[in-house]
Amino acid sequence: MFRCGIAYPRCRWILPLLLLFAIIFDIIAIAATSGWVEDEDAKSHYANMWTHWRGRNEDWIGKSLMEYSWAQAVAALMIIGLILLIIAFIVSCVALCCTLNLSLTPVVGGLVILTVILQIIALIIYPVKFNEVLIFEGHYDYTWAYGFGWGATILAMGCGILFCCLPRYEDELSGLAKTKYIYSSA
Repeated sequence: MFRCGIAYPRCRWILPLLLLFAIIFDIIAIAATSGWVEDEDAKSHYANMWTHWRGRNEDWIGKSLMEYSWAQAVAALMIIGLILLIIAFIVSCVALCCTLNLSLTPVVGGLVILTVILQIIALIIYPVKFNEVLIFEGHYDYTWAYGFGWGATILAMGCGILFCCLPRYEDELSGLAKTKYIYSSA
């Protein structure tokens, strides 16, 4: 009467969609102008990946973070990670959505895992060096834009693991295997 199973052929559309969400999260993190870090108490200092501002009310003075080598490295790692995610998304669409070509999924998994490694390095370097170089006093909070960077990285990590595991389920994804029911009431 009631059966609950996993429809693998429909699931193969989900992974490219998750990669698309990771790309969107990365773009939000990289392009955010409101800041990755802000001063909690006085609201007199905030920074994004590119610039930091000090001041009050209408008198804000912005200085580029790109004069620091660590900020250049963070920007480069995040942008390279975004480019690798876009390439992985395109290859995953070809491998899973257009035709079922599971020989490409380990390549996609490798690209995504490389992206995760680069972005974890960038997302750790930024707060360490920011705290070391630019914070003189007070308490700072990392905002939603920095959180989107971590969200994209965590989402990509899950996708990378799944893409590496997909070749084991070739029959299920192609629809040739018999459906395995998780729950069946008869």
